[in-house]
Amino acid sequence: MKNLMILFSMVCLILAGTQVTNSQIASPDEIRFYTQEWEGERFPDGRPKLPPDLMERLKNIAIEEAWGVLRGEGYHNQFAGEWKMLHEDQPFTGQALTALYMPNRPEYADRLLKKGHEEGMKGASNSWPIDLLTEGDVYVADCFGKVVDGTLIGDNLGNAIYTNSKRGVIFDAGSRDLEGLSKIEGFNAYVRGWDPSYLTEVMLAGVNVPIKIGNATVFPGDAVLAKPEGVIFIPPHLLEKVVINAEFIGLKDTFGHMRLREGTYTPGQIDGRWSDEIKADFLQWVDANPDQVPMSREDLDQYLKGRTW
Repeated sequence: MKNLMILFSMVCLILAGTQVTNSQIASPDEIRFYTQEWEGERFPDGRPKLPPDLMERLKNIAIEEAWGVLRGEGYHNQFAGEWKMLHEDQPFTGQALTALYMPNRPEYADRLLKKGHEEGMKGASNSWPIDLLTEGDVYVADCFGKVVDGTLIGDNLGNAIYTNSKRGVIFDAGSRDLEGLSKIEGFNAYVRGWDPSYLTEVMLAGVNVPIKIGNATVFPGDAVLAKPEGVIFIPPHLLEKVVINAEFIGLKDTFGHMRLREGTYTPGQIDGRWSDEIKADFLQWVDANPDQVPMSREDLDQYLKGRTW
C-alpha cells in the first residue's frame, strides 16, 4: 500500500507537468509548476524575473496598501509580522530564494549531504542556499520558528549573503552575531529572534520550494517587501497591480490633501466618489507635476480605465 501511495503521488506530479527529482534543490520545471501564472521572463533556475524598476518602486509602497490589493485578489496569507528587524529604518525588497529546514533525522541528513556533494555543492548544507543567491535575491528560510540552536547565520554567512545578493534575509528562525551583522552596510534581516547559540539538530530539506513564514505561504520568486511592521510576499503575477494601485492611491491622497488645505474642495467631496470636475483637476495636476508621478502616463491611463474613482 505504501509503495502504491508513493507511485500515485509521483504520477500526479508528472501529470501536473512537474519533473520529479531526488535533489533538495527544485528544478526549473518544478518552479514553473509553482508559478504558472507568471508569463514573463524567468531566471535560469526557473524563478520569475521581475522588472527591476517595479522592485525599486515597491520600496515606497505601504504594507497596508499591498495587503489590500492581495486580499482583493483572494490572497489572505501573505503577511508575517511581530518579529525583529535588524535596521528598522531601512526597508528592503527583493525576490525570494526559499529554503526549507526540518528537525534533524541523522540517516536522511547524511544521505542528503552526500547527494548534494555529488551534485557539486560544497561544505555544510546550510551554506548551499547562500551559494545560489544572485543580486536582488532575499534569502527566505523556514526553520520551524527555532531560535535557540536555530541560528541560521552569523556575521560570516551574513557577509557572504550580502556579497551575493546585495540584500538581506527573512528567517522563521533565529540569527546570531547581531552586532557583527549590523556592521554590514546595506544588509538587513527580519528574524524570529537573536541568540548566541549555534545551529544544531537541523537539516536542509529543500531549496526553492514553497515554505511557510509565520502565517504566510511563500513561493520561490515572490516579491518581498520588508518593513518594520512585517513582511509581505507578493506573487509575481500581481506585482505590477500592487505597485500601480498603491502609487495611484498615494497620488490621489497627495492631491486630495493639497486641495483640502487650500479649501478648494470639502472633505465630503474628496472622501466620496470624485466628480468629473475633480477628476479633470487631478489629471491636470498630474500633467503639471510629472516629478511626483512614479508611473508613466500611459500606465496611469491604462489603470484608470478599470477604476470608478
